Amino acid sequence: MILTIIKLIVSLALVVIGADKLVDGASAIAKKAGISDFVIGLTIVGFGTSCPELVVSVTGALEGLSAVSLGNVIGSNIFNTLLILGITAVISPIAISSQNKKTDIPVAIAVTALLCALILYGTVSRVAGLVFLLLFAGYMVLCFKTGQSTEQSSEKAMGTTAAILWTIAGLTALILGGKVFVDSSVSIARSIGVSEKFIAITLLAGGTSLPELVTCLIACAKHKDQLALGNILGSNVFNILLILGISAVINPIDCSAINHTDIIVLMLSSLLILMSAFTGRNNKIGRYDGILMLMVEIGYFINLIIIG
Repeated sequence: MILTIIKLIVSLALVVIGADKLVDGASAIAKKAGISDFVIGLTIVGFGTSCPELVVSVTGALEGLSAVSLGNVIGSNIFNTLLILGITAVISPIAISSQNKKTDIPVAIAVTALLCALILYGTVSRVAGLVFLLLFAGYMVLCFKTGQSTEQSSEKAMGTTAAILWTIAGLTALILGGKVFVDSSVSIARSIGVSEKFIAITLLAGGTSLPELVTCLIACAKHKDQLALGNILGSNVFNILLILGISAVINPIDCSAINHTDIIVLMLSSLLILMSAFTGRNNKIGRYDGILMLMVEIGYFINLIIIG
């Protein structure tokens, strides 16, 4: 038990350090390439912080465990939006650009709505998985075409090689630290008699979203809130289009384990970002928006514990 606790603490430190270096390296790459912080957050950082979900969902698909593949993505996306954006916004309001309003947020909502429709239909087939992957490829092309940066920075520039190395090192630390954190948390939970269901609902979805949480907090602390927003929207799109796309191609996903409450909260989590974009002050996800997101997350968590 003591060794497991030590692993938990070390892995958490690894995630924090990895996120810090990832934000620095990714921001430097964005400036060198003339690409906005948001697009870097949406792509490089979004993909990196979604790697734990990729591993869990694809492993579930290979083993024929549809509930694991789909539940992990749904739980992570709800966690990303309601808890991570909520906490981040309460600490430091997150700016929303006109591009976010016109394209990025509506795309995230449309992708979520498509998944909800398939869940109601009852299955995510191999054909749907291929469509998801094609949509993902198209969206990435669109992001890089429209994501040129207009920002001028007075910060001391990091060398290109150093930026790439820090980004790779940060991603590696995030992925490894996140995996050890999840494994250690599950081990501790089992040793004190916590149920498998509770572990899946809390530690698995929350643990695989730990990289997004730390990355967002550090990005906002460094006044890179567009990178933080890009990380969350990017991770959510990655989770649905790429991760579920791959999982469904491997093995069609049965959606029968997902209930209407899960679908409603998943869709609501995306709509709350849109609401923040048009009702918040100064085009920001403000502190009151963050509090509302956290209240919805708490309500959903209580519902999961009581009803399942």
